[in-house]
Amino acid sequence: MSIIYALANQKGGVGKTTTAVNVGSYLAEWGQQVLIVDADPQANATSALGLDKHAIPSSIYDLLVQDVPLARVIQPTRYERLSIVPASPKLAGATVELVGLTRREYRLHDALRGVDTENGDGYDYVLIDCPPSLGILTVNALTATNGVIIPVQCEYLALEGLSQLSRAIELVRRALNSTLQLRGLVMTMYDVRTTLAKQVVEEVKGYFPGRVFNTIIPRNVRVSEAPSYGEPIASYAPHSAGGLAYATLTKELLLGDGKIKAPAKNC
Repeated sequence: MSIIYALANQKGGVGKTTTAVNVGSYLAEWGQQVLIVDADPQANATSALGLDKHAIPSSIYDLLVQDVPLARVIQPTRYERLSIVPASPKLAGATVELVGLTRREYRLHDALRGVDTENGDGYDYVLIDCPPSLGILTVNALTATNGVIIPVQCEYLALEGLSQLSRAIELVRRALNSTLQLRGLVMTMYDVRTTLAKQVVEEVKGYFPGRVFNTIIPRNVRVSEAPSYGEPIASYAPHSAGGLAYATLTKELLLGDGKIKAPAKNC
């Protein structure tokens, strides 16, 4: 059975797409079958994995609005075990078009039911990259998911929207998806040189005790460069500070999900 996580935060530029693509690529590299769902009209996850968002034959828009079957929308990437439901710019119109459709909050949930790979095996992980809003596309993602991963930029303004996002998650849990859980918060773009970054991390840990991943993603130029080459950090610069951090975060996720065992203490 697939583990489905939505990466959500209504604030833009906090690392949602970067985290989805890089964690997804490391999961695939380490033997997991992974599907990334690009639910953001900006289609940055699509571009970051080397697909032309203007030339794809079908996209998540067709899945949600036109009822095109999931199997016809999934696209392979150049990376083994890593596939994507791509986005295109026309997804921006889905916010209006979904309003008049039946089960509008459940369109993605219904589409992902029984998701299979091309060879008939289920995906181990489905990662949904949400848009920077709390609109109908994000609600669809929260309704379809088992848990939410919240990337949080290590800057003061990033704290302001967390309470609003927490309330939105709770509302979706009560009304639409009773199994929805907060999987954890990922601190991103950490600048070790600033006191503010350290204060933000401590404050988030105080608000969400036990819910913040131990791994902190540093501000790193290689992580920023990789999408422009259509590559995840795992292939572009795996030994960079950002590459090593995302590898560690992925291992932490796998460990928490029971996919790998913790090493013995004397190792």
